[in-house]
Amino acid sequence: MAIEIAPKVETNLSQPANVRRYGKFDRAWRALVWLMLLAGSIVMFVPFLWLVSASLKTETQVFQFPPQWIPNPVMWNNYPEAGKAAPWLTYIKNTVFILIINEVAILFSSSLCAYGFARINFTGKNFWFGVLLATMMLPGVVLMIPTYVMFSRMHWVNTFYPLTVPAFFGGGAFNIFLLRQFFRSLPPELADAAKIDGCSEFDTFLLIMLPLAKPALATIAVFTFLGVWNDFMGPLLYLSKDPNNYTVSLGLASFRNNTFYSRVRWDLLMAASTAAIAPVIIIFFLAQRFFVQGIATTGLKG
Repeated sequence: MAIEIAPKVETNLSQPANVRRYGKFDRAWRALVWLMLLAGSIVMFVPFLWLVSASLKTETQVFQFPPQWIPNPVMWNNYPEAGKAAPWLTYIKNTVFILIINEVAILFSSSLCAYGFARINFTGKNFWFGVLLATMMLPGVVLMIPTYVMFSRMHWVNTFYPLTVPAFFGGGAFNIFLLRQFFRSLPPELADAAKIDGCSEFDTFLLIMLPLAKPALATIAVFTFLGVWNDFMGPLLYLSKDPNNYTVSLGLASFRNNTFYSRVRWDLLMAASTAAIAPVIIIFFLAQRFFVQGIATTGLKG
């Protein structure tokens, strides 16, 4: 019996034309997005580059046009001279004191409130959470005057209390919302297993849930650091009467307002501003991994 061998059929491994066109379009779109992001990054980076460049120039070169991006000569002595012009150690000490209290208070109080909204059932939970979110829609300017009047009647003006004590009462609506979303994304079996082992609700929060929320806590810690270090309006309202209570932002404003010189020394002001912004940049880059992870892992469950 003869065995017929089927003819070899060559298969076309090439992709369809529409798939190839889609791939080219996708690569072109990605390249366009990257170019747009690069252009935006350059635009955002130019003011900071000018700040650093101006901090190393002479006073007459600061306003030179077109600007000379590479200083000649490089005035490194602007930094020690700016450091001697004001009691920066006092300003840094006051800022760090407010910062530490806010970090501890906000991280603990906001996580505690968020855990209650995420894991504990109580009457009116959704209503009160809606009220909490509604407070985010109020501009801070609207509350500025009544808050100042309240603290003034409590004789807290010219003290650190208005900038530290409110942090113990919830830690902010946005922080509570962020942590609530994170707690809701955790498996409920973890809390059930902890209760079987005899843990109370607070022990479950402190020993089980809180360590798992490190990415979200790191994100809130970075936001808190940025907010406290760069805060100008709060210290201006409550600490401006006594120079010994000045923060770094108020110190820079005093530098600008001719408190230390008969005129504005722009070269020294640029040096002081560069030194003041350096901790913000360092902290952001060091905590960038936790920051991105915290944002990516929240909001997974409604």
